[in-house]
Amino acid sequence: MELTIPILQEKIKEWKGCVLCKTANAVLGEGNFHADVMFIGEAPGQKEDELGRPFVGAAGKFLDELLQSIELKREDVYISNVVKYRPPNNRDPLPEEKEQCMPWLMMEIAIIQPKVIVPLGRHALQHFFQKLSMTEAHGKPQKITDTVTIFPIYHPAAALHNGNLRQALFDDFRALRVFLDGKNLATDS
Repeated sequence: MELTIPILQEKIKEWKGCVLCKTANAVLGEGNFHADVMFIGEAPGQKEDELGRPFVGAAGKFLDELLQSIELKREDVYISNVVKYRPPNNRDPLPEEKEQCMPWLMMEIAIIQPKVIVPLGRHALQHFFQKLSMTEAHGKPQKITDTVTIFPIYHPAAALHNGNLRQALFDDFRALRVFLDGKNLATDS
């Protein structure tokens, strides 16, 4: 049987391999299963935990605004998180929690096969580049294979906490649009 996103979603709901699953609901990605562009955040927040969907709280509303600013919709892309369960009190995910959930993210990436992966924030970026800081990497494409480019961007929540980052996010999304147009990638498949 071929592994698909719906099958993966059912498997993660049954999985008990993460300590966070005892206190939170599973939140797997959503969007276009054939997207060229995949956004990866760090972990679900309270609203995401309640609704079982990624990026539906305040940061998600800002992400929608950022997507709209470059003429993309949630249906055009795939959106997920490194950690599939909400850490208590929205704390940063611990290294072991990221490690426990990483196989799920890797399966999502393998199924979606995006050409551009957009890590939103340092936790997502560290999965691909351990030593690269978001401050130096944001808005700059990093080719990791012949077919996949990592395009790091600050997490939308960062701008909600630090208004000075708001313009940087809009600038990075514009740079992402230019990059996508230059690669002639389908963003409405």
